[in-house]
Amino acid sequence: MWPGYGFEVDDPAAPPPLTPGGELDRERLFGRRAPLVVEIGSGMGEAVRAMAAADAGRDYLACEAHVPGVANLVADLADGGPANVRVAAGDALELLRRWVPPASLDAVHAFFPDPWPKARHHKRRLLRPDRLAFLASRLAVGGTLHVATDWAPYAEEILAAVLAEPRLHATHEGFAPRPAHRPVTRFEERAAAAGRPAFDVVAVRR
Repeated sequence: MWPGYGFEVDDPAAPPPLTPGGELDRERLFGRRAPLVVEIGSGMGEAVRAMAAADAGRDYLACEAHVPGVANLVADLADGGPANVRVAAGDALELLRRWVPPASLDAVHAFFPDPWPKARHHKRRLLRPDRLAFLASRLAVGGTLHVATDWAPYAEEILAAVLAEPRLHATHEGFAPRPAHRPVTRFEERAAAAGRPAFDVVAVRR
């Protein structure tokens, strides 16, 4: 099933479909040209699957490094899942650097990225200011960045970085109300059961 639904970021023998200019060929990948949403860290795929099914006018590229999550999502797609989802296995930032041009994405989603809670590991966080600026550069004007986390200190850092990024305008002064279109995943349910609420940060590219 894999060749019909995805590609590996670091497999030189089987690169994604590319245009002559070296950009991701979205028409070949999805069979059409539509606004593109990239979800970074799609986990087992519950959120991207549900959001894509309710949003047939846009295409969704789910990026995940965890092989069981990739396999679970591909199996679900092959078993009648939404047709507007494809899967990239590997490092999402590397994919965006290599094949996604600036100002080309309709949205970037990052739901419950690893908070790397130990101070010595903070450099690995996805939403550091420098990486946040890079993600903002890939959004088209009017495109949306939507982040959710259950780790309160990380949430505060993300919000501060968004408010400091000149290319982004936060939709709320503080955390955004949880949007109804963001599904509750099993991970979020476990976090809530452990007493950790979710924090949403939503911003629009200027």
